[in-house]
Amino acid sequence: MLYTERIKALRSDHDLNQTQVARAIHVAQTTYSDYEKGKVRIPVECLIQLAKFYDVDMNYITGVSDTLSTEERRMTMSMSGRE
Repeated sequence: MLYTERIKALRSDHDLNQTQVARAIHVAQTTYSDYEKGKVRIPVECLIQLAKFYDVDMNYITGVSDTLSTEERRMTMSMSGRE
């Protein structure tokens, strides 16, 4: 899944609109809309803010992992013996 799809899904899952998320990460709504549409790449600082805002791992937002949180990833690795 692309990061554009992930941030849109996270916003939708939290019943938020673009303006609310944009305010939380200190960007204009139009800028945030461009992030969701993939018109503009999200700066690392904004990825960090989004991860903190949604309390998810940055790897989840960027599509590197399908695991929402660092803790969830630790538990999965522990259970599979890959610590």
